[in-house]
Amino acid sequence: MRLSRLHMPTLREVPKDAEITSHKLLLRGGFIRKVAAGIYDYLPLARRTLRKIENIVREELDRAGAQEILMPVVQPSELWEESERWNKYGPELMRMTDRKAGHFCLGPTHEEVVVDLVRRDVRSWRALPLNLYQIQVKFRDEIRPRAGLMRGREFIMKDAYSFDTDEAAANASYDAMYAAYERIFTRCGLEFRAVEADTGAIGGKRSHEFQVLAETGEDRIVSCEQCGYAANTEQAELKPDAAGDIATGEAGEAAEKVATPKKRTIEDVAAFLNVPTSAMIKTLMISADGELHAVLIRGDHELNEIKLAKHLGVSEVAMADEAAVKSATGVPVGFLGPIELKGVKSVIADHSVARITDGVVGANEIDQHIIHVAAGRDFNPTCYTDVRMAVDGDPCPRCGGALRTYKGIEVGHVFFLGTRYSEPMKCNYLDEAGKESPMMMGCYGIGISRVMAAAIEQNHDEHGITWPSTIAPYQAIVLPLQMNKEDVVSTAEQIYGALNEAGVEVLLDDRNERAGSKFKDADLIGIPVRIAVGGRGVQEGVVEVKTRTGGDIEKVPFEPMSTLVERIQALL
Repeated sequence: MRLSRLHMPTLREVPKDAEITSHKLLLRGGFIRKVAAGIYDYLPLARRTLRKIENIVREELDRAGAQEILMPVVQPSELWEESERWNKYGPELMRMTDRKAGHFCLGPTHEEVVVDLVRRDVRSWRALPLNLYQIQVKFRDEIRPRAGLMRGREFIMKDAYSFDTDEAAANASYDAMYAAYERIFTRCGLEFRAVEADTGAIGGKRSHEFQVLAETGEDRIVSCEQCGYAANTEQAELKPDAAGDIATGEAGEAAEKVATPKKRTIEDVAAFLNVPTSAMIKTLMISADGELHAVLIRGDHELNEIKLAKHLGVSEVAMADEAAVKSATGVPVGFLGPIELKGVKSVIADHSVARITDGVVGANEIDQHIIHVAAGRDFNPTCYTDVRMAVDGDPCPRCGGALRTYKGIEVGHVFFLGTRYSEPMKCNYLDEAGKESPMMMGCYGIGISRVMAAAIEQNHDEHGITWPSTIAPYQAIVLPLQMNKEDVVSTAEQIYGALNEAGVEVLLDDRNERAGSKFKDADLIGIPVRIAVGGRGVQEGVVEVKTRTGGDIEKVPFEPMSTLVERIQALL
């Protein structure tokens, strides 16, 4: 492709609304353009990268035995009512009414539609296992779309759905897809972790996220280098002995009330009393199904709302508002503590609290705290359980090794669904004995457009994108540096033609631009191999070859042309 004909509207300045690296570089490099909040046009360079990601996905899913279909974006409400998600999914589901007053939605996912398809066409155990997938646009009406393609409303996704006769077969399908995902992200040239995760709104029993490691990632994950255990921090298991060390004073000192004027936060109280935040015990007031619960965690830890919700057996929990807290307990937020606390249904303490022998808690009085507090002596919670986020250095729940924390970007998710959708929607099969049973299901998603953005978050420098060669829009770019010199232009044309014939995806920057501008654009859009053709080099019979990821400039002869072509292919 000649750059003079390529629609690549690059920008020199960073757009004001661009927040993260991938958003900035995709806009600056002419890959995408914003249409509305969270909705983008994909221009030619982006489309080429997306197609490469899609092709890798197709090849690996086909290899795993899945079959490609295409389902509609617009879905009737009746199917969602059967699965009981029409009212539960929330405002992210874009609902609409047609001219006949029928209710529909724009599909954020396709469990209901694919179950309807399979239940109408598949009856016998002989047709199973079955795995169907599509690559298609999804729409989720995010309240705050942000970060470009990372948190958009409209996005491109691969979603697959497996159907099996029993749990063992369904787990085999799950494992096959898990392995396919590992191959997909490896072929995309990404550093990633597969981590245990919460099943969320999709539902089900078993779940793994595939996280691309990047400093700009929104998700936090933990991984054990000894045994390979990995999990989202929201899902990471923590055993009772995973509390870590805390600073303690003289054991056995009696609890004592002290004044802490206008000190409400953990940090302020700890600084005022000259104690570490790890010796503080936070008393958090949580609302769950209309009831108030107190949750105790160490001052340097964070509450894990997903674990807490599971413990309480509710779909979600929320911090109680200050008015409700004061009305129930008589104490303003900031001075609450577990000693003689009133007005709550239960007091739930994290395991780490049990080890605190010289702690600090709120005194349930304004401007008062209690020091030298020992769990089990001065207060007894309703129960101890794991309700906190994992942190760097926590013991691995599998082998006891140290967990390490990373930031990640979720690009794929696999779920074991069981009969979550097949049972209410009566997606059944007849076994060999003629008995009817619901099919066992799994579902498997990859955010195709998010993979493109995540690849940039992981692969960039101060000059622009540094694409992995397998998903770069083009593999090489030829830069004739003096367009007014016939020998330079003709040599560049010959190289361009030879690389095309050899099957290398190549750009020719035939624009009448300065050499500096050509170098900057090549770096910005991230083409893996750059071939610079200059007047002096042509006289010497060489061109300058450089990879985008660094290294020295290499002078390579272009006669015979096959020598240069072979060198470029080797670099790729």
